[in-house]
Amino acid sequence: MSINMNEIDFPAVSYEQWKEAAIKSLKGKPFESLFTKTIEGVTLQPLYTQEMLIEKLGDQLEKQVSTIRALQYSNSVQAAQIIYGDNEQEFFERLKDSVERGNGIISIDSRVLEWNDNNLTELATYLVKYPFKLYVYDKSILDVFDKIPESDRANVKGYIVSNEPVELQDYPNVRTNGANTVPYHNEGAHVVQELALTLALAAKYAEKSESFESFANKFFVNFAIDTHFFQEISKLRAFKVLWKAFAKAYDAKAVPVPVLAETSLRSFSKYDIYVNLLRAGNEAFSALIGGADAITVYPYDVLTKPTDQSIRIARNVVLVLKEESFVDDVLDPAGGSYFIETLTREYVEKAWELFLQIQEAGGIDEYENSGKLKAALEEVYNERIKQVETRKHSLIGTNIYANPADELQTETNPLYADIKRLAIPFEKLREQYGQAKPKVSILTYGKLKEFKPRADFVKGFFATAGIVPEQSGEIESIEEAKNWLAQTDADYVVIAATNEQTKEIVPALLEAKKENVILDVAGKYPEEEAEWLSKGVNGFIYLGQNIVEKLTGLLESLKEVQR
Repeated sequence: MSINMNEIDFPAVSYEQWKEAAIKSLKGKPFESLFTKTIEGVTLQPLYTQEMLIEKLGDQLEKQVSTIRALQYSNSVQAAQIIYGDNEQEFFERLKDSVERGNGIISIDSRVLEWNDNNLTELATYLVKYPFKLYVYDKSILDVFDKIPESDRANVKGYIVSNEPVELQDYPNVRTNGANTVPYHNEGAHVVQELALTLALAAKYAEKSESFESFANKFFVNFAIDTHFFQEISKLRAFKVLWKAFAKAYDAKAVPVPVLAETSLRSFSKYDIYVNLLRAGNEAFSALIGGADAITVYPYDVLTKPTDQSIRIARNVVLVLKEESFVDDVLDPAGGSYFIETLTREYVEKAWELFLQIQEAGGIDEYENSGKLKAALEEVYNERIKQVETRKHSLIGTNIYANPADELQTETNPLYADIKRLAIPFEKLREQYGQAKPKVSILTYGKLKEFKPRADFVKGFFATAGIVPEQSGEIESIEEAKNWLAQTDADYVVIAATNEQTKEIVPALLEAKKENVILDVAGKYPEEEAEWLSKGVNGFIYLGQNIVEKLTGLLESLKEVQR
């Protein structure tokens, strides 16, 4: 019998009914465990309903959606691939290849080459033909604009990303007032800070311009997009709402401004580098849904040295998303989502409040010179690092599901060496353990099904440092365990057993332990902890522990024993 889905009615379920069902499924855990507090101080709900959205926005919902849609700058997203090369020949070969294969905006980091008359003249021929995005660290690249014939200058289109606005004569279609928040992002900034700092930079540039209109016609924003999918979508949407409020504060009409986006490098790791590709793809997709006009995807091996393959894949991420997801054919595809609209509004409110605080402090320059900005970014960065080191935030392949067989890439791309990447503590940890090469073993007591969960946890714990522990196999008597411990040549041993078995065997094993063997216990034992530590247990390994602190301390203990 066939079923006609058009004739089926699903009963409406209230929030309270859903909550009741959720509580039952939690099996004793509090309902509040479903709520997530973000680093910005926003609480993410487990479920968003129409009633909740109306309560949050009221009659502002329609205005929010219409504002976001009205302020979309372009009809289609462009790939803005950065061009890499070890020398001029390789650089220009890759530049030519990129535009032939779909790169819509030529993106160039000025540090990639030493610029001279010859390569600037060649670069000028491309800037006349194709839109561009120049990251200006070395101002000598700006001499390229002197190489462009005056008759062509009105047709040149592009963006100049610089710490300060760049003055260009006779280039009406080159935007030079860029609010680039990527440096703040790389220092740890969260969404609210990035949005507020964007407005603060805009205020700084607007006040130096002849008029708001002349400023707005040269203005653009450049955001880094992190791995938090829905939050980054909301960030880009929130900017458009904030931009309208900002223009209104200047008694001006908000005109659409370009929103440029690039994948975040603070989440990249030198280990399991193909996971960087997954991160970048996720980030690019959220930028596309959020309404970015151009997206730069960094190659998965950009922290070391990009290859032709990784560059091609990075470019194709945007092209595939654009052509095959069909998201690019929809104006504001996230519009109307209860979750996204609510989160967008919360970011708008929090970012505007912080923006006003920055302005009251004297503007962004004074805010930065006073040390307030540095302190705020350091606080957020430290919290991010803490979350990574305790696995509250996952870096797949680095702090969880790490592959000990991965070799650390020793080569470092100098362009990105100063970014405060979240994986750095684990990269340093693995390097230190690779040099020390301690022998680590797990004393697995009882039957396999009894000790396996904890043994697997310990293996994963040490995998983050590149260590593969040996296992004793099934040991089913205290005497056998004592004999194994007395004969092992391991420098460090972790006991993995059930709670009851652990409490039973630890006192006996402490008597059999050799003096130069460091002994830890898997699990938390608050009642026994003090006594075990006093009798020779080194410490414990458990869920939620700071992995870097634990393994760094262990390495110091191993060095002491070896002395």
